[in-house]
Amino acid sequence: MILDEQLLREVITKRPKHSHKGTFGRVVLIGGNQQYGGAIIMSALAAVNSGAGLTTVITDKKNHGPLHVQLPEAMVVDWYDQATCLTVIQQADVLLIGPGLGTSTFSLGLLQMVLKVQTNQQWLVIDGSALTLLAEAKLSLPYPEHTVLTPHQMEWQRLSGIAIATQTDQLNQEKQHELGAILVVKSHQTTIYNKENIYYNQAGSAAMATGGTGDTLAGMITAFLAQFPQNDHTVAAAVYLHSFIGDHLAQTHYVVLPTLISQAIPQWMAHFCTE
Repeated sequence: MILDEQLLREVITKRPKHSHKGTFGRVVLIGGNQQYGGAIIMSALAAVNSGAGLTTVITDKKNHGPLHVQLPEAMVVDWYDQATCLTVIQQADVLLIGPGLGTSTFSLGLLQMVLKVQTNQQWLVIDGSALTLLAEAKLSLPYPEHTVLTPHQMEWQRLSGIAIATQTDQLNQEKQHELGAILVVKSHQTTIYNKENIYYNQAGSAAMATGGTGDTLAGMITAFLAQFPQNDHTVAAAVYLHSFIGDHLAQTHYVVLPTLISQAIPQWMAHFCTE
């Protein structure tokens, strides 16, 4: 299936008149060590701008001030406060772990905790450093049918054992069947695999090749799953909208910053929303 604007019109629906912030999902984003705090901040910007009703970020305390300045709409928890972390994780509809998480022993512990406490009512998006940890520690997914993996090609090589040069649709889908999770393999033209479905995203440009673009996509996927039907169509819609906005901005911007994509999300969701 080639992704196009029709998919956005099918997935992005008008918000019901009688609703509140809880109607649009509780999302919890986990990541951002002392070095890579910007990654989880960009994910949070994307999640809030994509319409998540309540967004909580679990991150290193060093990132709390910058996050509040950039995004006062988000709540924040110190990732060393295990009791509070556990409480907010258990309350989430959708979890995202990985942007800026790092690969330390502590980071591995956070990932193991999330995999241990995830319920069959929650969706989990695994991105960035968490994918590397998942591969290195050979961790199992408790609910693969409620999990989305968003590796770039090198992360996918680590996770799947398939060398970048041989990452064909056939081999990728065979491995997806083995893992059971929705698979979003990011490249210059991202491809999504799930069961019998393969989605080809032909949007996107070299202007988007800058740090933070994947973190932004992860935040969008998380927010879309919190609001819309929780399936591969919704994941594909987030992927396509991310690239569609990037293409639009690339008409006037030599480099498309991820934060600019996030700023543009609400207007384009309004453009494509249906009754």
